[in-house]
Amino acid sequence: QDLQSVNIDIEQYRKKRDYLYEALKRIGYSVVYPQGAFYLFPKSPLKNEVRFCQVLANHKVLVVPGRGFGQPGYFRISYCVPDSTIEGSIAGFEAAHKEIT
Repeated sequence: QDLQSVNIDIEQYRKKRDYLYEALKRIGYSVVYPQGAFYLFPKSPLKNEVRFCQVLANHKVLVVPGRGFGQPGYFRISYCVPDSTIEGSIAGFEAAHKEIT
């Protein structure tokens, strides 16, 4: 296949990134605004980010501990998912944050 002729609409990813970033900041997460890629790496409110990932999972939000990416104390969120998945995760991020702070 000739992949050089394929165009990607990056605007859809900008919108996802901005929506998720703003929602997490509003809730109280510490997160650096990413310039590229498809991931956010918020700081875990718990020192043990693996434990916090479990708290999020209890609220039906699946993320990955940052230590697997050389970022202990942080967790990774992929935003290359449907908008409905991102929108549906916000209540879980909020509930998990309230639970531990």
